Amino acid sequence: MKRRERTRQLIELGGLVAKAGLIDLTDDDRAVLFGAFLQVAGKLSGEEREQALLIWRRRGKRAFEEDAQAKADGG
Repeated sequence: MKRRERTRQLIELGGLVAKAGLIDLTDDDRAVLFGAFLQVAGKLSGEEREQALLIWRRRGKRAFEEDAQAKADGG
């Protein structure tokens, strides 16, 4: 069961990468994506962690809400 949950988690995370447009914006360059993720991880390991989480959480929630609204409106 844990393997299935892990697979689902990885698929969902990959979906977020695609939803954010990162695949197209980086021309599917895995090194660029990995470097960007490492930069995010570095920021989350530093003193700015709480501020970054707050900003990114707000931005993400807003984007999810806008996406849901666009779908509800037929777009």
